[in-house]
Amino acid sequence: MSSVKKFCICAICAALCCVLPPVFHAMALGAAFSPLHFPVLLCGLVCGWPYGILCGLVGPLLSSLISGMPGASQLIYMVPELCAYGLFSGLLLKFIHTGRLTADLYLALVPTLLLGRIVGGIIRAIFYLSSAQSYSLAIWASAYIIGTIPAIILQLVALPVLVTVLMKASLIPPRYPAPAAAEA
Repeated sequence: MSSVKKFCICAICAALCCVLPPVFHAMALGAAFSPLHFPVLLCGLVCGWPYGILCGLVGPLLSSLISGMPGASQLIYMVPELCAYGLFSGLLLKFIHTGRLTADLYLALVPTLLLGRIVGGIIRAIFYLSSAQSYSLAIWASAYIIGTIPAIILQLVALPVLVTVLMKASLIPPRYPAPAAAEA
């Protein structure tokens, strides 16, 4: 895929970072469904880690400027977390090759979802240490794991399906091109 096409997809994903939060928050589902994560993960999976990082940086900043979500104090730990999602989703998918698209996507997504949450938790812990507020493993688990179970399920169900559909529709190149038909 050309860098121009990757950049265009990255821009669409960054735009989704501006559109999805107000929709989910209007239904009081923002915290549970983590609407910024989805487009950043998609960008990393489809375009690769450099574009995933770019989307993880630009998406929340644009969203904050346009809609006020996330708030400035949340950007401090959300931007590194989202950049981690973009980095790890693209990087892991680049190196994982099982011969099966679905397996590759899950083997990239599952560790990415954990690693991004760890990065977000570490940044948040540093932020809380500097402000003398308490932060613990229980608070991290509650905020990043238990509180986002609906988001994790949605991401694990919808992202592999979406990437597969995009490939079947020839909107992005296939990961494993079909073997050429045997010549007669």
